Amino acid sequence: MLEKRLTILVLLLISLLGGCATLPNGKPDPSDRFERFNRSVYKFNTALDHAVLRPVARTYVKITPAPARRSVNNFFSNLRYPITIVNDLLQGKVHDGVSDVGRFGVNTIVGIGGLFDPASGWGLSKHDEDFGQTLGKWGVPPGPYLMLPILGPSTARDAPAKLVDRYMSPEGYITNSDVTIGLFLAGGINSRAQLLDSDAVRESAYDPYAFLRSAWLQRRNYLVHDGKVPPDDELKNLDEFDPP
Repeated sequence: MLEKRLTILVLLLISLLGGCATLPNGKPDPSDRFERFNRSVYKFNTALDHAVLRPVARTYVKITPAPARRSVNNFFSNLRYPITIVNDLLQGKVHDGVSDVGRFGVNTIVGIGGLFDPASGWGLSKHDEDFGQTLGKWGVPPGPYLMLPILGPSTARDAPAKLVDRYMSPEGYITNSDVTIGLFLAGGINSRAQLLDSDAVRESAYDPYAFLRSAWLQRRNYLVHDGKVPPDDELKNLDEFDPP
């Protein structure tokens, strides 16, 4: 039900964008074939962020003690950690998968549902994997860069992978819509609060959209290759992806 509502909302938002954004040099970047559309979505996302999301996140940070915020962040990280575990195994990272099963178990049981992170103190390192990275690991190119309404930066490969990841997490199997919506909103506020410190850097850039695009694509490339980015990395082939 929530997915259906979000799909309808996204379609409505796209229909409201209208027109085309003005490009800095009058033509799209070769690595961003949908740049006009993406900039329109970015403009919408920025307006929504300034009007609602950032003020709410700032208020949350102001009224919530740091230890409580840390526990909330730990909870959501642990709730979604099965995504990392499953993708560890899909990528053939058996050692990491076993370690991450232990980390999830320790933080869920000893850490009281993930509110605390005793696993890190026990030497169980935290990893970050998702289905988009798994596809990249097995040779699927990123495809065109996409700016999604509300959800932000993505690519033709990573956008549909988000839905797959959802069903690797307990969140995907919650049938109570009130709980689902509550987790979605709380998780969104928590995520936005984590990004507040980076706002000034992004907004001080000459072209914030291009700055975000470059930073996000480089970060994704780094994660896909586990920090070992080859010289002829996939960012040079963003337009080679042709979906079936």
